Amino acid sequence: MTGEEKKNGSNVEPLRAPRPCPECGRPSVRERYPFCSERCRNVDLNRWLSGSYAIPVADDESKADDGDER
Repeated sequence: MTGEEKKNGSNVEPLRAPRPCPECGRPSVRERYPFCSERCRNVDLNRWLSGSYAIPVADDESKADDGDER
């Protein structure tokens, strides 16, 4: 045991490495990982629900028609 572990009375390592909040860049907190606050979590949720994170899809009709011509 190191001196720091003896001082804290624990040798448990964090579950995840700390990361900055994806919304504002402040350090994330364990209870709201990967966000720093409930506000940032709700901002992200709103973007998902409103479709801001949708992946654009371009349909290639020539490939879809190849299977129907037989």
